Amino acid sequence: MSAFPLSFLQPLMLLGLLSLPLLWWLLRVMPPRPRRVDFPPTRLLFDIAAKEETPSRTPWWLTALRLAAAALVIFAAAGPVWNPKAGATGSSAPLTILLDDGWSAASSWETRIRAADELITEADRDQRGVAIVPLSEPTHDITLMPAGTARVALRQLAPKPFAVERVETLPALERFLKATGDSNVVWLSDGIDSGRGAEFVDGLRKAIGDRSLTIVEGGAPPAHALVAAENAAARMTVKVLRSAVNGPQAGVVRALDQKGSPIGETRFAFPPQDRETEAAFDLPLELRNDIARLEIAGERSAGAVQLLDKRWRRRAIGVVSGSSADTAQPLLASTFYLTRALGPFADVRLGDKGAPQQVVTQFLDQKLPMIVMADVGALSPELRQRIDGWLERGGVLVRFAGPRLAQADDDLVPVKLRHGGRSLGGSMTWEKPQHLAAFAADGPFAGLAVPNDVTVSRQVLAEPDAALAAKSWASLIDGTPLVTGERRGRGLLALFHVSADMRWSDLPMSGTFVEMLRRIVDASGYTANTGKTDTDTKAETVAPLRTLDGFGAFTPPPATAKPLPVSYRGRGTIEHPPGFYGPADGPIAVNTLAATDRIVPLDTSTLTARRASFTNAEPHDIRGILLSSALALFLVDAVIVALLGGGLAMLLRRRAAPAALLLALALPTIAMMPSPARADSAKDEFAMKATSQTRLAYVVTGNADVDTIVKAGMSGLTLFLAQRTALEAGDPVGIDPARDELAFFPLIYWPVVPGAPKPSQSALNKIDAYMKQGGTVLFDTRDAIDALPGEGGESQTPGMQELRTILSSLDIPELEPVPHEHVLAKTFYLLHDFPGRFTTGQTWVEALPRDENDDAASRPARGGDGVSPIIITSNDLAGAWAMRPDGQPMLPLSPGEPRQREFAFRAGVNIVMYTLTGNYKADQVHAPALIERLGQ
Repeated sequence: MSAFPLSFLQPLMLLGLLSLPLLWWLLRVMPPRPRRVDFPPTRLLFDIAAKEETPSRTPWWLTALRLAAAALVIFAAAGPVWNPKAGATGSSAPLTILLDDGWSAASSWETRIRAADELITEADRDQRGVAIVPLSEPTHDITLMPAGTARVALRQLAPKPFAVERVETLPALERFLKATGDSNVVWLSDGIDSGRGAEFVDGLRKAIGDRSLTIVEGGAPPAHALVAAENAAARMTVKVLRSAVNGPQAGVVRALDQKGSPIGETRFAFPPQDRETEAAFDLPLELRNDIARLEIAGERSAGAVQLLDKRWRRRAIGVVSGSSADTAQPLLASTFYLTRALGPFADVRLGDKGAPQQVVTQFLDQKLPMIVMADVGALSPELRQRIDGWLERGGVLVRFAGPRLAQADDDLVPVKLRHGGRSLGGSMTWEKPQHLAAFAADGPFAGLAVPNDVTVSRQVLAEPDAALAAKSWASLIDGTPLVTGERRGRGLLALFHVSADMRWSDLPMSGTFVEMLRRIVDASGYTANTGKTDTDTKAETVAPLRTLDGFGAFTPPPATAKPLPVSYRGRGTIEHPPGFYGPADGPIAVNTLAATDRIVPLDTSTLTARRASFTNAEPHDIRGILLSSALALFLVDAVIVALLGGGLAMLLRRRAAPAALLLALALPTIAMMPSPARADSAKDEFAMKATSQTRLAYVVTGNADVDTIVKAGMSGLTLFLAQRTALEAGDPVGIDPARDELAFFPLIYWPVVPGAPKPSQSALNKIDAYMKQGGTVLFDTRDAIDALPGEGGESQTPGMQELRTILSSLDIPELEPVPHEHVLAKTFYLLHDFPGRFTTGQTWVEALPRDENDDAASRPARGGDGVSPIIITSNDLAGAWAMRPDGQPMLPLSPGEPRQREFAFRAGVNIVMYTLTGNYKADQVHAPALIERLGQ
């Protein structure tokens, strides 16, 4: 992964290149062998004038050829490696891996884990300790671990769905480095500044000091993100970001509903030098309002997901005015300002025909979710009763003051109003127009900037009471309310104490007016009746419903997730991870990035570090290539010398035919000869690999899909064993029973594939000998779901028929379903059955003899003298164990019961422990009798 893909294991050997000038001088001094010419004495008569010449020096091109061959030998002796791994090869200092594990690392997580695993393997070869520091966990205990333990800890890590605050890990890192002393630090960076990046780089430089630092970044696909989704009047748009500028790039954004069903998709394209572009969905309003999730196709990252809730729905809002001036002067009317303010995020329906009460009745008949009434006075009792029921069911009513409302006796307002209005700055008052005060911290306008240029010259006042402060969302600097509101049932009632036009204030001309209305529309979707009083609804919090993991998939909320206020509009954090919060019928969406966030590259130029990049290529030792090239040059040199000396021509003249015949016979013979040394070497390598660690084995069937799943399943079981037990097994090994030695493995998993060729008799003989010598073969037909209902249905599946064909040539003992008291059900976990991907199949083992006086109820475990040589199941255990490199399951479960996969892993642990430890637990029931006998 180095910047220049070539390194040397023994760089001191390159000093041999200094001897090339001496070799050049020697070769120039020593000429080639003189050329011999046979001629009769009469030749003197013809060549009497000729002068015989012998070269005094070796030709320059022949010298250069020999120097090139010598240089290749020197380079080969230095141990060249193409595409070397990052890290300090041959160092004795411990290895410290800093791992960026935020959302931006998720899309290339497998590449990062593979790079870290290579570093751990290299440290294991040098017998160095390893410390893994995930930069998203500031409280993580940093300790040195053996390489095997570090590898297990690495596989347990997963990317987080939020941005990483690297600075918070600096104190723990400094303490660790001071306690450890010398250390080789490798930072697997995502190259993104998620905030305070310069501060972290400066702190890292001070913490590392003069220690070795390698920064690995680049070489992996750039991270993408979605932000700032907007449901505009004609279409829905979302901004697409990328972390690196690597020329033009295109992709697809998909839209899904709450159930995960696709609604539509659209393409996006980045200009060559831009980090930001836009994707647009030209869909009908009804479909756009159903969108709950936007995601970049093929990008597995929480940042590539934008969750949408009711705040992104474009609501139909009815606007009605009680002022006749709205029709006389439309550009100065309250409906003009309201339409312009609500237009960017709602479909406004103006009620400009008919009396206000008739228009409101029409809006209620149309079941609009929100109605805005500007200076509408008294309403009939029947209409008010109907509006009260509409509010109870979740409607939102926003009212604006005016001359009519100021004189009306109306209780359809959040607070009790005084008759008349308050004038400020008029000729009959000493008071000046008032500015706005800071918005209430617990109200829907919390966080909005207070405009300094907005003044209020008239307002309707509220009667002071105990609940007025709790209902005030916005106030003037003198403390009088500007906006009040309360919840009524599932609905929301709000009142602006000024008019919606410019007569009473210049608020409708400001951008704050638009944001205030947007906040009210946003809050309208989260007014569920929680039984709270009006004084505490503003502090309402909602619990997490479903959260995203680092790969953008929905998972149950983690233990660190906490409830958040309904007004929360921040980005995801460790306490509030991205996802949905609140009730299922109206959740609040929290996203990884805020609408204003952008991806900024991290500047690490101030760090003195070795630079490397991620790559998928494996390192290659090129010594063989260099030595072969040197040998070829030496052969060419020998041929040239022979030609110059005339020896080759003489040999060809005398023995051309015999030599050609001998060469023609020798080449095919050499090509067809087996290489026993190579075969023995392969067998020795297999034996060393199988015996260096305890390993599980599986039979390679030749079916690529089955073999991939089985390999992943055995690897998943091996990792689970390392996490839950003291067994740290090596990677599982795929075997061919006809070719490989089986005695190295305590357990062999055999997936039965219908229609596959039957194993040869020699392979079956080896399997039979393996089982008789203490090994266990687990046959899995993987077809329990295909079994016919009723007794005997399981034995009629294609997998069972194929298994019968295999077992017909083996000496199989009598079998029985695993009894409840069998030691296999109690070796590590207490199990009642052995589920896998399926749960309906039975598990069969060797039938054990029962004594007539054996009371099964009094013996918690039963076993014979040895382990059952054969176990048969149809539940597809490996399919349940199979995990992708990112830790996600490869296959779904059936029926998908809670903890089914967990119990499948537990069944695998019991089987492995059973094959390794035998039936020792069966003897524990005799412990009281043995102790009593020893006491006598």
